[in-house]
Amino acid sequence: MGYSTILDILASIVMGGILLTTVLRLSDSAAEKTYNYSSELSLQQNLATIAQVIEYDFRKMGYCANWQNFPDPSKAIAQADSSSIKFYTDVNNDGNIDSIRYYLGPTSELSSTPNPRDRLLYRVVNTDVPNEVNLGITQFYLIYFDALGDTVPLPITNPGIISSYEINVRVESVYAYDEQYSSAYWRQIRLVARNLKNR
Repeated sequence: MGYSTILDILASIVMGGILLTTVLRLSDSAAEKTYNYSSELSLQQNLATIAQVIEYDFRKMGYCANWQNFPDPSKAIAQADSSSIKFYTDVNNDGNIDSIRYYLGPTSELSSTPNPRDRLLYRVVNTDVPNEVNLGITQFYLIYFDALGDTVPLPITNPGIISSYEINVRVESVYAYDEQYSSAYWRQIRLVARNLKNR
């Protein structure tokens, strides 16, 4: 009778251990799913915010409320590179020409965040202090096309030939769960500013 009781106790301990391990795994899985869902929701909101601002600015490229102040829209783009662009537009709709510059900062600027790939996206209006956008951006990449739809090779020495562009933005979560970062991607294919066609 003594051995039977010991065997029953050992079997109960083993079964209890299996149940406890199962419960802990379920709890960990639930915490991971909750974190990932909230992280992905935050990513989607960040990406939507970034996309709205970029799309709004880029569509106004070459625009001026007083068209006589901007007689040649082919000069709307001042500089163009794979991860930076400077163009002219009327930001405040007041008839004055403003410049907007977007560029991606280095990863070293955000060394305080756990994600090693996130960067600051800068938006500079005229000579104002740059607005820093820190929403987990890891990629801001531009591809330019001429009037025939051919890709304009880099480096671009004559920005006046650009008639459309593709914008690529990737965001990742700033904090990882189990060393995994959630990510979201937005691509605007062949965005054309209406004013660039007025040539």
